[in-house]
Amino acid sequence: MLLTPRSKAFRPKTVRIAVAVLASATSAALLAASAPQPAAPLGIGDRLFPHLGNPGYDVTSYDIAFTYHGDNTKPLDAVTRIDALVTAPLERVNLDFTHGKVRSVDVNGARADFSTAGEDLVVTPHARVQPGERLRIRVRHTSDPVSGKTEGGWVRTADGLAMANQADVAHHVFPCNDHPADKAQFTFRVTAPKGLTAVANGLPVAKKHRAATTTWAYRTRHPMATELAQVSIGRSTVLHRTGPYRLPVRDVVPTKNRKELEPWLKKTPGQIEWMEDKVGRYPFETYGLLVADAQTGFELETQTLSLFEKELFTRPEFPEWYVESIMVHELAHQWFGDSVSPSTWSDLWLNEGHATWYEALYAEEKARQPLEKRMRYAYRLSDRWRATGGPPAAPKGPRPGQKISIFRPVVYDGSALALYALRQEIGRPTFEAVERAWVHTYRDGNATTADFVRLASDISGRDLDTFFDAWLYGKKTPPMPGHPDWTTTAPDTKTAPAKK
Repeated sequence: MLLTPRSKAFRPKTVRIAVAVLASATSAALLAASAPQPAAPLGIGDRLFPHLGNPGYDVTSYDIAFTYHGDNTKPLDAVTRIDALVTAPLERVNLDFTHGKVRSVDVNGARADFSTAGEDLVVTPHARVQPGERLRIRVRHTSDPVSGKTEGGWVRTADGLAMANQADVAHHVFPCNDHPADKAQFTFRVTAPKGLTAVANGLPVAKKHRAATTTWAYRTRHPMATELAQVSIGRSTVLHRTGPYRLPVRDVVPTKNRKELEPWLKKTPGQIEWMEDKVGRYPFETYGLLVADAQTGFELETQTLSLFEKELFTRPEFPEWYVESIMVHELAHQWFGDSVSPSTWSDLWLNEGHATWYEALYAEEKARQPLEKRMRYAYRLSDRWRATGGPPAAPKGPRPGQKISIFRPVVYDGSALALYALRQEIGRPTFEAVERAWVHTYRDGNATTADFVRLASDISGRDLDTFFDAWLYGKKTPPMPGHPDWTTTAPDTKTAPAKK
């Protein structure tokens, strides 16, 4: 995710606040207590978000049905079905869920007791479940688009709703294991009044008309993290075109703005082709832009259907090259962050550093915005960024009540700077081989910073542990290979990149 600049004057170096995924793949077993224990919120021990996710099971699929009644200030009726594999003995099953009313819970076809603890829905099956067993959980609930002071979830648009679930607010919308380490297949079924259009991640699989409503069904073909889920409901037009290798490209836009947005939308197939030339085939079944008539303040890489606020494309002070580079940033996330998802939130730099890298590289190749100039500018600010937010792979925790505050400049240009240093260190051909191998090796899965270090070392034929330790974990920015004259002196504002 990138923060959309709000100042009247365009500033290409505006600090970005992103949304990327975090996760810890550790599946800690629950206490096998001899006496019943009180319900409590659990987590999988993520360094930055200790209570995020839940131990003891692995979700394989979600099937989520929403019924929207035409008023985006009123709760939706919903049914969430979860299929999971048990990985540890469980007397209770914790799900992440809040800001909705739970009406009933079934486990494997039988009614189950439930309670709440913190932001967890705690479900008690009739009997303890054991490793290797399958869990089929059905939760009947509401999903409230007006949930008080939150940092995401449902986004109310001028004519309906969209989703923005990063970093960990999918559970404000539906019950889930809300951590990127537990990716799963998704099916969405959305019922809305006639005259509205519903679209979700993946490809359409069914559409049924009734007297006053229409129900759409969509299904993903690849596993997805909960924070990348997307459902759009509104007075929208769905536009279709074809990308490289006959990839279906579909855009979802406010019907009234269709003609105004078309000059931007038609650029997507070429951008996909450019990315494929850099890192290989696009990893999913479809792609496109969801343009929301809303003041989100950001753009977001929801899987197969990236969320953009309309204002990005309509504000006259944004140069064309800048808007296109932001489009490429979210597109690049489909490889880096969506297909290859981080295992912990401390691995956030792998998402945002790479998306920023290809954003900057595209601007250099297509609009003559020098990458080296941008990296030198980032180098001068790097020590300041590290002091404020921590080094790229060991970010400081969020401020109290502000989970998205982990998305600081160090995970954007500060992390792209580490990738630039790697290219300087091992050479362009080897660096490009590392990038291609990364998205191929870990496609549809999760990976860690240690995985990236190991892969880069293997491909380069060098032990890069010392190099990465300095660049990813050091409190101070190391010397830049090939540029001994670069300094981390805070820049004069007059030397910032020119407005073009």
